Amino acid sequence: MLTIGKLGAATGVKVPTIRWYEEVGLLPRAGRSVGGQRLYDEAARRRLAFIRHARELGFGLDAIRDLLSLADRPDQSCAAADAIARAQLAEVEARLARLRALKGELERMVEQCACGTIRDCRVIETLGDHGLCKGEHGGIASPLA
Repeated sequence: MLTIGKLGAATGVKVPTIRWYEEVGLLPRAGRSVGGQRLYDEAARRRLAFIRHARELGFGLDAIRDLLSLADRPDQSCAAADAIARAQLAEVEARLARLRALKGELERMVEQCACGTIRDCRVIETLGDHGLCKGEHGGIASPLA
C-alpha cells in the first residue's frame, strides 16, 4: 500500500492533483489507515499513471473518464477507444495548423520590422491592426488568458 506522497512520487503526480482526481471521480477514493492516511493499492497506481499519460497526450477529463470506463471493461470492442483517440488526433492536427499559421504571421511581422523607432515598428503596427495580418491565425489560447 502506498501513501498519497509515495503514490505521487511513483507516478509524478502532485498530491493536490491526486486529491482533485479523487474529487472529480477519475480516481476512486482511497482507503484510510488507522491514523487516517490515504492508502493506495497497485491498481490505483496504475490508474493514476494512465490518467497522467492521457493528460500528457492532451486528452480532456471527459475523454479520460470515458477511456477509464472502457479500460474497466476489457472484453468489449476497442472501437470507442479508437474513436476517442482519433478525435484527439484531429484536435492536435487542428492546433498544429493554427500554430503553423501563427508562426508564419510572426515570422512575416518580424521580417518586416526595420528595427528603427517604435513610430515605424511593423510589430507594433501589426499588433494594433489585425487587418494587416496576412491570414487568420486565431484560436491558440495564451497561457495568460
